[in-house]
Amino acid sequence: MLQQIKGLHHVTSMADDARTNNRFFTDTLGLRRVKKTVNFDSPDVYHLYYGDATGTPGTVMTYFPFPQMPRGRAGTGEVGTTVFSVPRGSLGFWQERLAALGASGLKQTESFGEKRLNFAGPDGDGFALVEVEDDPRTPWTEGGITEDHAIRGFHSVAMRLRDEGATAELLKFMGYEELDRKDGVTRLIVPGGNGASLVDLETLPNISRAAQGAGSVHHVAFAVDNREKQLEVRKAMMDTGYHVTPVIDRDYFWAIYFRTPGGVLFEIATNEPGFDRDEDIAHLGEALKLPQQHKHLRPVLESHLQKLEA
Repeated sequence: MLQQIKGLHHVTSMADDARTNNRFFTDTLGLRRVKKTVNFDSPDVYHLYYGDATGTPGTVMTYFPFPQMPRGRAGTGEVGTTVFSVPRGSLGFWQERLAALGASGLKQTESFGEKRLNFAGPDGDGFALVEVEDDPRTPWTEGGITEDHAIRGFHSVAMRLRDEGATAELLKFMGYEELDRKDGVTRLIVPGGNGASLVDLETLPNISRAAQGAGSVHHVAFAVDNREKQLEVRKAMMDTGYHVTPVIDRDYFWAIYFRTPGGVLFEIATNEPGFDRDEDIAHLGEALKLPQQHKHLRPVLESHLQKLEA
């Protein structure tokens, strides 16, 4: 069993409009845009990152907004719900706020003894807020939401699977332990994690496979401290029979990827070097930052990419 993984690092999804996406995460949810860059493989498309003040691993939601991208079809083989941690007693505030701002799919429920508020993002993305007692992570409050209500970071992700067995075994190999089972959902936790320590596996044997599009999670990334730990994980996964990519420099972290038995794309990302490697912390996410191989495209990209603020 591996011990290098500390919990979630980031979750990356897709959208069909960059400005709408930016407004939802910064204005509606009150997160900080910590990086404005482009897709490494398709530089005419943004890669936007939202999180806490510095983009701490375990807080960062990222998006590829492909203009006019068709909406995805929900199903198995994907992350169905991305869940954020909020302080105890704050769901009433969020219910009123999200309703006033036109969010759909609002529904308060309880799961594993936790109060939660489910809602949909602009592209039908599946989200929830869960009340957590004494989450020690410091929230970003300059987005207009006070500390007693503000999002702390990820609580968990919920994966929809036809059969959870092989994915559960994979997560256990990655250092997760089964915490509980209830109503067809298996909850796993990585002990001593970074606060974004939970993964839920929903077994839905009669549901068809998902089709990715706007509103779909592209991949979920797990955090390791550094490149040395990442290489240890890579070797262990390859020794177990997984096809793992070479290490890829993503400017703000190094990444490796592999496909899980249930169909979800996993990434292992380093906590280093962080989002302040090319911007002062006070100005994170303000300027368009380009990977080295795309810097010659700046004039074209600056004229082509949608302005995020109206």
